[in-house]
Amino acid sequence: MKRFHVHLGVPDLAASVRFYSDLFGAPPTVEKPDYAKWMLDDPRVNFAISHRAGRTGLNHLGLQAESAEELARIRTQFVAAESTAVYDETNVSCCYARGNKHWTRDPQGVAWEAFHTLEGVPVYDGTAAPEVGMNARGNAETQCCGPEANNAEEVAQKGTACCG
Repeated sequence: MKRFHVHLGVPDLAASVRFYSDLFGAPPTVEKPDYAKWMLDDPRVNFAISHRAGRTGLNHLGLQAESAEELARIRTQFVAAESTAVYDETNVSCCYARGNKHWTRDPQGVAWEAFHTLEGVPVYDGTAAPEVGMNARGNAETQCCGPEANNAEEVAQKGTACCG
């Protein structure tokens, strides 16, 4: 069964962890210096926050698959939705996890991610966690976990839509 995914950028991770822990009645399932995630069953959601993108608010929405087959079905739905192009990533490390992903954007430009996690990893995006308030490249404008590029050619040049 799929799990809905929401990822928000926050300016103050500690204050947001306190707020969402109280709101959800539970501490984060994963907590790092720059990232926190709650895997909730009621409602069934993977809710993540991070302080890496240099901006606040909605980072992306998504659907978490429990199997490769379910991920393939979600990708088919992305294509059927007649969105912009669908970007595929395999065996990618992002958000302290390694997995396979597909990205698209809705008509409003909101990034949508479909993913199947294979395992946890000790890094956010292929690099060690930065100091609190800094991203891995020391640049507040860098955004991990979302298709930054607008077309397949840009993604091909960058090599990835996530953690580029």
